[in-house]
Amino acid sequence: MKGCKLDCLKLQHISVKAGDSVLIRDVNLHAHSGELTAIIGRNGAGKSTVLKAIVGQMKYSGKVVYSDFEGSVVKRPRIGYVPQYLSVERGSPTTVFDMIASLTTRYPLFLQRRQKTVKKLTEHLAGFNASHLLDKKLGQLSGGELQRVLVAAAMLPRPDILIMDEPVSGADKAGLMLFYDIIGRLKARSDLIMILVSHDLDFVKKNADHVLLLDCGVEIVGSPDQVFGSKAFHHAFSNMHVAGELI
Repeated sequence: MKGCKLDCLKLQHISVKAGDSVLIRDVNLHAHSGELTAIIGRNGAGKSTVLKAIVGQMKYSGKVVYSDFEGSVVKRPRIGYVPQYLSVERGSPTTVFDMIASLTTRYPLFLQRRQKTVKKLTEHLAGFNASHLLDKKLGQLSGGELQRVLVAAAMLPRPDILIMDEPVSGADKAGLMLFYDIIGRLKARSDLIMILVSHDLDFVKKNADHVLLLDCGVEIVGSPDQVFGSKAFHHAFSNMHVAGELI
């Protein structure tokens, strides 16, 4: 495979079926490190199915290929995944520390906490405006707090690819702004391949490098200006208001 001088993820003719139903058909996508690629579309268009194919949660035909900047194929890239929802019981005793520490240490969590682990996780969470949440129970987090914690968890260990499925659902306006600030900083500093499914078209138009409009198959892929100015976009979102302009 010829190198493109950046780490890249290629989806090549990805199709997913459930029985006789086609969930997605012949999806092609090329995403690069240091860039944010957004997948948009109406409800039921297959957006989450694409992400589940990438992370191996659904069987598919076609190829998902990750290669480094030299063009060498990496068979098992590290993938950080932020789900749309995380079902947590309000009364669960599991804390943010418990969840994230379980991803980073083999030290039994029922034993006394090691201070170096506490220090490491506190410093890590600080980068996501979440260090004050370390001892908070997961069931007591607000929607915005939980999403920031989930992104922090997805970044340990540092992944090659960060995949986010509608990550701001349940967040209030303040939580939304905090989350988007974090995404901007990750994009600027982490050199990740970032793939985001989002219904927040204002954010996508202003911040994505590439946009894929999906409706079972690829309707159009390109820059935000190309996609948002297309007939396919206007057909899909004809009654929505985007980035201060009536579509």
